[in-house]
Amino acid sequence: MANKEQYKGFEQGPIRPPSEAESLLIRITRNCPWNKCTFCPVYKGAQFSRRPIEHVLQDIDTVRLFVDAINHARQSGDQLSHHKLKELTQDGNENDMQALHAAYAFVAGGMKSIFLQDGNSLIIKPEDMIRILNHLKDAFPKVERITSYGRSQTIAKISDDHLLQMAEAGLNRIHIGMESGSDKVLKMVKKGADKATQVLAGKKVKKAGIQLSEYYMPGLGGKALSKENALETADALNQINPDYIRLRTLALPESTPLTEQFRQGHFDKMGEVDTAEELLLFLENLHGITSTVKSDHVLNLFPEVDGVLPTDREKMLQPVQKFLALERDQQMIFCIGRRTHRLSRISDLDDPVLRGHALKMCSEFGVTVDNMDQVTEALMQRFI
Repeated sequence: MANKEQYKGFEQGPIRPPSEAESLLIRITRNCPWNKCTFCPVYKGAQFSRRPIEHVLQDIDTVRLFVDAINHARQSGDQLSHHKLKELTQDGNENDMQALHAAYAFVAGGMKSIFLQDGNSLIIKPEDMIRILNHLKDAFPKVERITSYGRSQTIAKISDDHLLQMAEAGLNRIHIGMESGSDKVLKMVKKGADKATQVLAGKKVKKAGIQLSEYYMPGLGGKALSKENALETADALNQINPDYIRLRTLALPESTPLTEQFRQGHFDKMGEVDTAEELLLFLENLHGITSTVKSDHVLNLFPEVDGVLPTDREKMLQPVQKFLALERDQQMIFCIGRRTHRLSRISDLDDPVLRGHALKMCSEFGVTVDNMDQVTEALMQRFI
């Protein structure tokens, strides 16, 4: 009989969505139960496991202990020494110092949101998730948002009643990495879900009254499947009408299987201009939905593609259209300027000072219109 896992203190996983930057991170599972997506560098070589529920609850209690002490000190004006905080834990476990740092960050961010880690926390038993959510609500009753990643394949198997109970217990946003609505692309990158499952899962989340963030990855299909990636993903999202559509431009980290396929000539990765054309096609084919589109990641070329459909459609199309209408050398200046943080948006090309900074970067890196994509790919590696 296997030994029961011993509690070793507070845990945090390696990732969260950028929109959860100020959230308290509570780890429910370790790593990803699927872990086969060829474009993803996270968790490779790591084993998936579910943390015992009692350990998760103890993490929550530990953070609450620190949060209460921090808030009390703030209100009373007392000095809160590191030694005094360490005494709050039963055994002075060093891992609980992570909980202290998490508590400080949580308080500093206004204690508004909590994110449940790791890659697919919803895979645990629904009853266990509801228990955790209720415990969080008891510990931090003023929290406005509790969110989690969830795989479509997992969510599709959760009953509508259980999803509704989770919503009532406080789970009010789920992030789903759709990446693509194309069955060909999904199969190629070993996503482990098809378009129908993606649509079903998204609709189930919306039906439960839970906010839904869906992620789309321009470029994931390569040149051969670029048009299909745009059109099929737009069609899937049109059927779901998620609250948020978040853009995540494809990049190739060193350790992914897709990167190795690219090196061997089996994946035709697109450059900046081709990817922009795919993005434009995607945006043009979003119809009949009221989603908020967010380009909230450093890998995206156009951060100004940000707005609410259908009102802001033209505003979001404009920067991509303007870029594609530029001469090739002007596209080069913008891409290098953007990838080196000398330019933030397409309109910065009209600023002589900012444009000069971008031109200097082109000169320093020896960029030409012919090698632009190779240089930008190398620059993007810094942000992965």
